[in-house]
Amino acid sequence: GRAMLSFLGRGRGGEEPEPSSQPMETSDVSLADAERVTLRCEAVLEGHGAEEVSVARVWHCAWDPTGKTLATCSSDKTCRIWAKSAAAGNTWVTVAELEGVHSRTVRQAAWSPCGRLLATASFDASTAVWAQSGSTNEWECVAVVEGHENEVKSCAWSPSGSLLATCGRDKSVWIWEVQPGHDFECVAVLNGHTQDVKQVVWHPAEDALVSTSYDDSIKVWTEDPGGDDWSCAQTLTKEEGGHTSTVWCASFEPEPSFEQGGPGGSGGTKRRRLATCSDDRTIAIWRVDDSRQTLRLEIDAKFPCGHDRPALSVSWGRCGLIAEGGGDDSVRLFAPPLAHGGLEGEGGGGGRTSGDRDSLGDGFEGRAWREVGRVESAHSESGAALNGHEDEVNCVAWHPTDPRCLATASDDGTVRIWSVHSCAST
Repeated sequence: GRAMLSFLGRGRGGEEPEPSSQPMETSDVSLADAERVTLRCEAVLEGHGAEEVSVARVWHCAWDPTGKTLATCSSDKTCRIWAKSAAAGNTWVTVAELEGVHSRTVRQAAWSPCGRLLATASFDASTAVWAQSGSTNEWECVAVVEGHENEVKSCAWSPSGSLLATCGRDKSVWIWEVQPGHDFECVAVLNGHTQDVKQVVWHPAEDALVSTSYDDSIKVWTEDPGGDDWSCAQTLTKEEGGHTSTVWCASFEPEPSFEQGGPGGSGGTKRRRLATCSDDRTIAIWRVDDSRQTLRLEIDAKFPCGHDRPALSVSWGRCGLIAEGGGDDSVRLFAPPLAHGGLEGEGGGGGRTSGDRDSLGDGFEGRAWREVGRVESAHSESGAALNGHEDEVNCVAWHPTDPRCLATASDDGTVRIWSVHSCAST
């Protein structure tokens, strides 16, 4: 636990000590059961576009698997790697700037599961793969993966790290196999979407891929039993309870949680869920059935994101909360529905109280998640007081090991790091 404390730097390097009303050892389950949570801005990371006249938007931020470093990418054609520096009073500094390879916006960055490789997807139609040389913070580009006709929008490594998926404006999803010597061989080109593919995300434990698109659909791709090709296992549109406009982002629940089966919330199997968000201003929750040969998704809940602009990014945290970033400059946190009969926290948080009991009567509505905390636009009084973003929030990313830490990236040129605290109930 010590590394995590020093990483968050609470009460060190001149920062305020943690208020006693919010003890560190509160179990993270309490966040998902809290009626209300607050976000405290711990750091503002500025540096993208420093050489440019106008603000360079930050499109994406990604924690490495240990959570010690954060990669951010921008319209300034670079990817920056940030870490806490003891020498700089425990503040966040840029430890590496990955530049000179991409000729246009870098849209997304993805760490390999081992944390030794970083892939960057760019509007220049290429995906670069970077590796750290030696123990220093020197990074070098070890591969440039090309195949898409135009802008690459997203890249993602499979759980084993042996496959890299990319997608783009040319409506296709490519799957590459990592060969020795940083060679990448294309093993599948998946054409099924009818428009720009916005994001690819792998199931955390299976070689199954989810893609989201401007064609308003979500697709699930799996390897054929023979193992020599990939195909679309499922397409989810508004007919399946999905979205009515562009699907921007998808995020898997980090760990499976209990589906409610028996009375009193006992029994049932452990299943993961998936969150998606859309231009239609909603967030959808899907139940993931990975027990069969191919992955299947089934709608569980769909609820408004709470503002009248597109919901651009979702991230499912270890604490059980879903973070959402949007076109109204806000960052919002949603908690699972409370169990019926007011048995708060009956399932131990993490959304296990969502129950299938509702499906008897009122459809998805009874399973709507609750907004429990938010930071509004800095253009509003409350948002300014809380250090809110001044422009659209393109990405929200929960920390991989600290359940209370969240990073957000915005068109305002900054990345912000937040700590999340449950308010003591009155």
